This record gives sequence, structure tokens and C-alpha cells, in this order.
Amino acid sequence: MKKRRSMAGLPWIAAMAFFMQALDATILNTALPAIAHSLDRSPLAMQSAIISYTLTVAMLIPVSGWLADRFGTRRIFMLAVTLFTLGSLACALSSTLTELVIFRVVQGIGGAMMMPVARLALLRAYPRNELLPVLNFVTMPGLVGPVLGPMLGGVLVTWASWHWIFLINIPIGILGLIYAHRHMPDFTAPRRGFDMVGFLLFGLSLVLISSGMELFGERVVASLVSLSVVAGGILLLMVYVLHARYHPTPLIALPLFKVRTFSIGITGNIASRLGTGCVPFLMPLMLQVGFGHNALIAGCMMAPIAIGSILAKSTVTPILRRVGYRRTLIGVTIFIGLMIGQFALQDAQMPMWQLLIPLFILGMGMSTQFTAMNTITLADLNDDNASSGNSVLAVTQQLSISLGVAVSAAVLRFYEGLSDSSTTVQHFHYTFLTMGAVTIMAAAIFMLLRAHDGRNLIKARRRD
Repeated sequence: MKKRRSMAGLPWIAAMAFFMQALDATILNTALPAIAHSLDRSPLAMQSAIISYTLTVAMLIPVSGWLADRFGTRRIFMLAVTLFTLGSLACALSSTLTELVIFRVVQGIGGAMMMPVARLALLRAYPRNELLPVLNFVTMPGLVGPVLGPMLGGVLVTWASWHWIFLINIPIGILGLIYAHRHMPDFTAPRRGFDMVGFLLFGLSLVLISSGMELFGERVVASLVSLSVVAGGILLLMVYVLHARYHPTPLIALPLFKVRTFSIGITGNIASRLGTGCVPFLMPLMLQVGFGHNALIAGCMMAPIAIGSILAKSTVTPILRRVGYRRTLIGVTIFIGLMIGQFALQDAQMPMWQLLIPLFILGMGMSTQFTAMNTITLADLNDDNASSGNSVLAVTQQLSISLGVAVSAAVLRFYEGLSDSSTTVQHFHYTFLTMGAVTIMAAAIFMLLRAHDGRNLIKARRRD
């Protein structure tokens, strides 16, 4: 009876973890100008406060799977929530950007274990034919978090202070600990060795790639130095691949990528999320720095994405049944790219509704894309590789957020330095056009899917 009660509460625990992680990854976006003013920094040079969190999460996610297998999902999940909550308190007490970045790393250590451990528990608790509706439910708050974050950040900055964007995590974290203690199942797996060399190679490669992109965007060093850092990260990643081929228990097992749908799903996640990951970062900045709106208006303008995401959830499964995964992902990715590009048509004189409707439509497209990508990525994994596959997917999602911010910031800085005659708003417009084009090109990856891919998920759900 106790186990059954835990299974019933597990999707809610995973949804809460997904929401907290996604919310905190983006709640800084609207508050960046206020934090920059408080810390005496430029708003356009504050992306390190975002990237430090998402990059830490991406680095440590593979460790979360090993820890959960060895020490149990309940114990590691509660440790993760504790670190996340304490890190939030420390961020609120920060007085310099350096301190904020350091404590965002502490938050990231907790965030790296929260959602992956919860999703791993889901993969072990539910059969594959029930995975689509369960992940659909869990993904919903994760979609709302990145767009509710800027809105909530705007409200807190306007009516209180930027410190409250971190303090709000504390009561949520305490409730999460209580609920997890009562309902989180404690799954373990046979012990396996930890690949420390692989962890160092993989983690350092992610740090170098993201740091190089950030350095390129901030223009604090020569472009050649920035590109050399990125190249060094890519080289280390290639060294990790060679290492993993011969290690008996590698951090990320390479045979995973022999699962065709998994490989396509991971590659598509990275490419397509570069575009969608830039919107919560660029839009609040353009509304404040470019259009002159305050933080409250800029934050509330992101609400239509959340509403569109929620409303589209009920239509995802029928669309996949009727159209299939391949055509759905190709079509919706091209559509999202066009929607991102059309933000280049916006200006401060436009009526408010002409700004809100595209964001609402974009939210519907993002909801459809994320659900389809996540389920097709995990669909053909078995119990032996579910833990590693889940970790890789989680790393991909977090790394894409980090790269989306870093790449869009770099593109924005590039257009700033390209011409002195262009206005700040024009720089944002050119950046949206560029990121929209990148997203459209990502649709080519999903052309590698076959018409019948994912059909087992849809048929299984139809029989239920």
C-alpha cells in the first residue's frame, strides 16, 4: 500500500522539481537590469548569472544518475532540494556579481539532481506505454516555469526587490522536502564504478564551450581567444568519446546513441532549443532596454507563452496520433523559427495585443515540440539504459538553455559592434532573425525520423 501511494504522488513530485528548476533558470531574466544596477554592472553583461546555473546543472546531471542508483532516489532527491534551497538563500544575500555567480553554482548542484532523479524514478515506476501521458503531465509545469519566471521576476522587482526572486524558493523547497519524504519512492540499482576521468573530461568540455561563447559575447578578450576556448572544449569532448569507448562503465555510455530515435531526439533538442532558449532571455531585455518598459510589464508580457503552452497540452497527443512524430516535429520546428524571426517586426509603438498574440502562439508551438521531442527521445530505451539516457536528455536540455543564452548574447554583441549607426532595438531585431533562422535549419534533423517512429507509444496509449 505504501508503494502504491508513493507511485501516485511521484508525478506530482517530478512536476514540482521540473517547475522549480525551470523557474529558477529564467526568473533572473526580467530582473537582470535591476540586479545589474544594484551590483553596478551593465544589464547586457549579466548573462554569467544565468549561464553559471544552467552550466552547473548540465555538468553534474550525469553524476545524479550514478548517485541515485547507488544511494537511492529518495535520499538523493531530498539532498538536491536541500542544496537548492540553501543556495537560493545565499543568492539573496549576495552583494557582488561574483558572489551571485558562486551561489548560483550551489543552486545548480541541487538543480542538477532534482529533476533527473525524479524523472529516473518515473522511468522505473511506469511502463513505456504509460510514459507519454505521465511525461506530458510532468512537462507542463516545466513549460510554464521558463515563461512564468520573467513575469514573476518583474512583479517581485517592481513591488519588492530582486532578492525575493531567490527567497521565494525557500518555502517551496521546504514543502518539497516534506512531500518527498512521504511520497518519493526509493529506487536503487546494482552498484557500478564512477568514471571520474570521464566526468572531468565531459564537465570541463562543457565549461570551455559555454565560457568561450560567453567570452565572445562579452568581448572582454580577443575573438581569437574566445574561439580557442570553444575549440578546446570541443577537443576535450572528442577525447571523452575516445575514453568512453574503452572504459567498462563510462559516465555516458556511447552505445546509447545506437538507438536511432534517441540520437535524433538528442541532436534535435540541442539545435532547436537554441532558438526557444533565447526568447525568455532576449524578450524581457528588448522590452526594457529597447522599448523602455518597466520590469513588471516586461515580465507580464511573457505570460501568453505560459498560457499557450498549457492550452496546447491537450492537443499534443491527438496531433501525434493523426500526423505522427516526424511530420509534427518538422512542421512545428519550422513554425517556431518563423515565430521567433517575426519578433524583428516589433517596435515600441505597436499596440500591446500585437505583441501578446505572437507570444501566445509561440507558447503553443513550444509545448507541442517539447513534448514530442522528449517522448520520442526516451521511447525506445530499455531498463538497462534508461538511467544513462535520461541523464543525457537532461544534460541536453540544460546545456541548450545555457548555449541559447550564450549564443544569443554573442549574436547581440556582434550586431552591436557591427555598426554604430544601428539602434539598440535594431540589434535585437537582427538577433531574433538570426536565431529564428537557426531554429528553422534545425528542422532538417527531424527529417531523419521515419514515418512509423513513435507509433508504439501512440498505439499503446490508444489501447488504454
